[in-house]
Amino acid sequence: MRATRSIHFPVSIDWAGGRLVRAAVPGKETISIATPPEFKGTDVGVWSPEDFLVAAAASCFTVTFLAVAERRGVAVHDVAVDGVGRMGLGEDGRLGFLGIDLSAHLVTEPGQEEAVVEAAKRAEQGCFVSQALSVPVRLETLVRVVAPAA
Repeated sequence: MRATRSIHFPVSIDWAGGRLVRAAVPGKETISIATPPEFKGTDVGVWSPEDFLVAAAASCFTVTFLAVAERRGVAVHDVAVDGVGRMGLGEDGRLGFLGIDLSAHLVTEPGQEEAVVEAAKRAEQGCFVSQALSVPVRLETLVRVVAPAA
């Protein structure tokens, strides 16, 4: 049996007062995180844990897509991904995430549309963050081509 290398992502959280915390990762900028206004948070300009969860799914898809496209030699001119986390009461009556919807706006060259869609499907399947979640992450892929040079 082949040994698997373990990869670690250390994070430290310190309470800053009220419903505000600070997240630190060695060698990276400290980030403030607070309860969102929807849950009686008062720091409306600060990212919430819920924001970070949706951002993690959206950014994981995006960087995975870019890696897949690069490996396959697919032309990518632009990528923008919008994400929406849907919360509500689950079947167990508890409030929680019901799913995350991603809308990927991908720009490529004429003739590359199918390759871009296939790369997006692979990225959707390969995103480590989405794989770790117990809620579905749904992807809508919108492809646009750049106009050929005159």
